[in-house]
Amino acid sequence: MTLANYESWNLLDRLQHQMNHSGLSSKALADNDNDYSNVVTSRWSPAVDIKEEEDRFLITADLPGVDPKDIEITMDNGVLTIKGERQSEAREEKEGYKRVERVSGSFYRRFSLPDTADAERIEAKGKDGVLEVILPKHEKMQPRKIQVNG
Repeated sequence: MTLANYESWNLLDRLQHQMNHSGLSSKALADNDNDYSNVVTSRWSPAVDIKEEEDRFLITADLPGVDPKDIEITMDNGVLTIKGERQSEAREEKEGYKRVERVSGSFYRRFSLPDTADAERIEAKGKDGVLEVILPKHEKMQPRKIQVNG
């Protein structure tokens, strides 16, 4: 029996990729909002959550098997870039593998950030295969409640 790389989501990933490059993202189809701030370019793409809080934005990325030292994060002209590589393990059929679904290789994610993000105070930490990028908001840009006197 020959060891085969099996990617069950490969067809859906290709369809999503084609939709993104044609201007039809699933988000755009869902609510007619053309959000092109998230660009995905690589063989695999880590799952990412973006959360806006009162005083910061929080980006959480699942990067199992990627050493935090091997992740490069840059900020340039309002675009945050996260890139790195998950090394593949040498697998031989004699070791008992019948299916290989875990993808390896490089990844590259880019995010356009709003003007309220403070690029000078960005922090990142990685633990247990999860990367957290903390983007504080500018102090002066934070919303404040204004009392209405009557």
